[in-house]
Amino acid sequence: MGQGLALALDHAGAHVALLARGPRAVVEPLALHQGPWAAVTRAAHVVLIATPDAAIAAAAAGLAAQDAIGAEQVVLHLSGLLDRTALESLAPTGAGLGSFHPLQTIADPHTAHARLLGSYVGVEGDARALREAEALAASLGMTPVRLTGEGKPSYHAGAVFVSNFVVALAGVAERLARGAGVPADEALRLYLPLLRGAVANLDAGPAAALTGPILRADAGTIAAHLAALGDGDRELYRRLALATLPVAEEAGLSAEGAARLRELLTGR
Repeated sequence: MGQGLALALDHAGAHVALLARGPRAVVEPLALHQGPWAAVTRAAHVVLIATPDAAIAAAAAGLAAQDAIGAEQVVLHLSGLLDRTALESLAPTGAGLGSFHPLQTIADPHTAHARLLGSYVGVEGDARALREAEALAASLGMTPVRLTGEGKPSYHAGAVFVSNFVVALAGVAERLARGAGVPADEALRLYLPLLRGAVANLDAGPAAALTGPILRADAGTIAAHLAALGDGDRELYRRLALATLPVAEEAGLSAEGAARLRELLTGR
């Protein structure tokens, strides 16, 4: 994400420098600075800390120890979970402190410009950090959403549900297809058009997007699914189906139908 943001900002016309503690591969045309950092960071208006969450505090402490940040600057980290307090070692500098969490998945830094365009970004911090974070979002064509420090864990859990767990569920579906006799190369692609269609339907909201046996209160189909699955997959199916029931009720599933399915799924 750090390199992806750097490339996207470079594409937007910003002057970007990458800092690292040691040598590493860097995508063109970015240059890497291994230290001392102060000579580079003091010339920057905004400094982004793009490390894993567990390293953010140490990176901030390193910047503080090198006198690399001044009162006129803003420092933002990219964690979706942590808030500005992860940067508390920089508080004595007087710099604006906050967080900037692009709500997008970047596997290849070269795709970041297109991927980030139109995406949302969670921003949090003091007043100056929020202003700079929102200006940064605008330069990237992103939509900022202000978050509180207390709200970030729930917000970030939602991101994991939508991104990581969807990928995991696609993996489950692929495995089930192989178990049904679908060749491995086709099982990998079998459900992708269906997944893309479901995502496209979500533009109208989850209730409007929902289709399938739960919405139809098709207890026979659901019972057949449960019977066909192994213990682990059956339990996962039950839990996800139960989580789907409120969405189905919003979409028009009757209270009677929901009760019948809930009994089937819970055994009571």
